[in-house]
Amino acid sequence: MEGKEEDVRLGANKFRERQPIGTAAQVPDKDYQEPPPAPFFEPSELSSWSFYRAGIAEFIATFLFLYVTVLTVMGVSKSPTKCSTVGIQGIAWAFGGMIFALVYCTAGISGGHINPAVTFGLFLARKLSLTRTLYYMVMQCLGAICGAGVVRGFEGGNQYKLNGGGANVIAHGYTKGDGLGAEIIGTFVLVYTVFSATDAKRSARDSHVPILAPLPIGFAVFLVHLATIPITGTGINPARSLGAAIIYNKEHAWNDHWVFWVGPFIGAALAALYHQVVIRAIPFKNK
Repeated sequence: MEGKEEDVRLGANKFRERQPIGTAAQVPDKDYQEPPPAPFFEPSELSSWSFYRAGIAEFIATFLFLYVTVLTVMGVSKSPTKCSTVGIQGIAWAFGGMIFALVYCTAGISGGHINPAVTFGLFLARKLSLTRTLYYMVMQCLGAICGAGVVRGFEGGNQYKLNGGGANVIAHGYTKGDGLGAEIIGTFVLVYTVFSATDAKRSARDSHVPILAPLPIGFAVFLVHLATIPITGTGINPARSLGAAIIYNKEHAWNDHWVFWVGPFIGAALAALYHQVVIRAIPFKNK
């Protein structure tokens, strides 16, 4: 019996737990290295299969995002009473939940942007080249158009247009300035969360952060939708707004469409500026 206890003691000393568990999980010997800024233009990307694979991933992810979310919006819109549907909370969960799932699925391939505003913010922070930025935006918009188009095919043209097509418009009682402000602040919340959840300093200091990154991003989308659906239907994603507007194609959907590009891009730029000037200025301390 004494021999077995000795074996256990020696084994415990020899094979120590490699990584602590819980929110206090730290990796004391993991050094932080600032990643180099992405080049403004990278021609070599155009000959790389990983570059095109990433764009395909963005297309598929945005396609699925529009399909599920716009279909959810249509289900709520066509019901005579909101009590028989998932309501605004359900719509918000559909948007947030899909972002959580799709970021988790595509983060290792393309970074899981699924949003031109997110891509734009990362470009301003020198995390993407201009080549990849433009390519991602095009693929995101094409995916959104296809996703909204499939929803229209399921719903039928008349039913689709009768229920608004999931297009973003500024609600009655609100001005264009109100809508623009809601889009700026909402996108700032989203892009700021993206920067915080994927920050290299936190990844080096806290081993649990990379695993949890899709969760706060999806939750930020959920919360912003809860707040701004009554104002603009919540854009914060120019591809989502463009896809629904093109397939719906009614004049009132285009009247305020600029709000859903200008607002998210301003919000993303402010989040990138805040991250570069304030967050990155905080000294790195490995506990």
